[in-house]
Amino acid sequence: MNDLLHLLDRFLEFSMPHLVAVPILVPMLTAALMLLMNENHRRTKSFLSVVSGLIGMLAALALLRWVNAPDTGGGPGSIGVYLPGNWRAPFGIVLVADRLSTMMVALTGVIAFAASIYSTSRWDRAGVHFHPLLQLQLMGLNGAFLTGDLFNLFVFFEVMLAASYGLLLHGSGRLRVRAGLHYIAINLAASSLFLIGAAILYGVTGTLNMADLGARIAELAPGDRGLVHAAAAILATAFFAKAGAWPLNFWLVPAYSAAVSPVGAVFALLTKLGVYTVLRLWTVLFAPDTGASAAFGQAALVSVGLATLFVGAIGIVGTQRLSNLAGSSVLVSAGTLLAAVGLGEPAVWAGALYYMLSSTLAVAAFFLLIDMVERWRNAGMSVAPYEAAGNAPFLAEDLRALDNVNLDDDAQALYGRAIPAGVAFLGLSFMLCTLLLAGLPPLSGFVGKFAMLSGLLDGKVVSIAGWTFLALLIVSGFLSLIALSRTGIRHFWTQHHPTMPSLPALEVLPVAALLAACVALTVWAEPVMQHAQATAGGLRTPTAYREAVLGAKQKPNPVPAKEEAKP
Repeated sequence: MNDLLHLLDRFLEFSMPHLVAVPILVPMLTAALMLLMNENHRRTKSFLSVVSGLIGMLAALALLRWVNAPDTGGGPGSIGVYLPGNWRAPFGIVLVADRLSTMMVALTGVIAFAASIYSTSRWDRAGVHFHPLLQLQLMGLNGAFLTGDLFNLFVFFEVMLAASYGLLLHGSGRLRVRAGLHYIAINLAASSLFLIGAAILYGVTGTLNMADLGARIAELAPGDRGLVHAAAAILATAFFAKAGAWPLNFWLVPAYSAAVSPVGAVFALLTKLGVYTVLRLWTVLFAPDTGASAAFGQAALVSVGLATLFVGAIGIVGTQRLSNLAGSSVLVSAGTLLAAVGLGEPAVWAGALYYMLSSTLAVAAFFLLIDMVERWRNAGMSVAPYEAAGNAPFLAEDLRALDNVNLDDDAQALYGRAIPAGVAFLGLSFMLCTLLLAGLPPLSGFVGKFAMLSGLLDGKVVSIAGWTFLALLIVSGFLSLIALSRTGIRHFWTQHHPTMPSLPALEVLPVAALLAACVALTVWAEPVMQHAQATAGGLRTPTAYREAVLGAKQKPNPVPAKEEAKP
């Protein structure tokens, strides 16, 4: 086994420069190939989508291993820089694979692979061009995580958003169209703010390379800092809108609830992209060595995060609809992460990064699980002879139905029987999602929250914002437990379903895999947390990031054979 891992490390060392571009190129080429096919080749498109997702996930995991493997040149501070046009930064396009970006690309690969498998069961046939749009969205997501340039971040954002517009409308329907219009409007406004903020930054600093921006902001004249801060505030507004932060979160729950289940699972990554961008730019542009601009906007970032966490917690306890619960859980996760980032403590950041992995995987699994639960529930409601007794006020003529609620169609007692496998899978999966989203022990949701609180309390002085964050984190978990338990009782306990759920393997396996990934995070919490702590340390002092990007060397041009032959 060790010899196999050693050979893998040698391969990664050889292929690393080009491996950075694989998560972007593979979905782009796959989408282009699919667009050449008509709708009669749905099975071929499904196969290509799954294969592309598998390749992208393996490439992302290989990158993640490289930045953590000392014998391949990785280890602490290991950063891979790829120059697609062979122009040195800050003049050319730069792709950067560090601990944070590779972790996000790996998370994207796992969820996208699960969603692509799930969609082949039925949802890819609800409309046209599902798989090409999914591949383009993955291209945009991976590109945004890996790019080291602000303008190219905008380009990848727009690729991702353009694909998400089509995916949100997939399956048609009035609710999807209405939610899609709101989603498009808010994201177009955010994109406009993105361009305005980037233009101001470029006008003041003369560059849009992230590493170069941090170096130049440290040397700015006092009269120019106001413009830079204004540009940063405009950019933050755009990223807050994309992250679903309060008060720009009105679109998120309706849009995520209207999307079909595999799209909702992938959409769980979109808010994390907004959080990632805030974390990346804030730590690079306003690092401790940037003088008067150090930690600019910290108070606003904490306030927005706490408000989003509070609104998400209220939204969870105020709804009983499964899809709205999932959307509100996304808000809770985004608010928790934004507030943790704003607190500025590397120990809290490490716990937040671990929590981000757990919550994103859990929400993605929950979106897929909701589809199976609601389909089972709707099928049972259409044939149950006594559903009216459970859904309407009990009248005199309903008493007989109420008396028979514990009997099946053959007047046999329902209690004392073995639980069917399909019902057991749905019930256990829902229970695991409840534990993960509420942050209860012993699963990874609890580990992430406990790590954030430990990092907060280990500090010398806990601020008022820190105590507020601690209280909201505990209260939001308690409210999530109440809401999810209440909904679980209503769906699995108090209602009788005369039909058994039909669960194809293509739907069961992705949900089981995502939940198994959360269990794996719990079992291997120590190495994952070590990676998160190393990532947080690198974000706190981004000197290595700047040096790696600005110090990346061009590849020498090939020498013609005739010149080589000259003496």
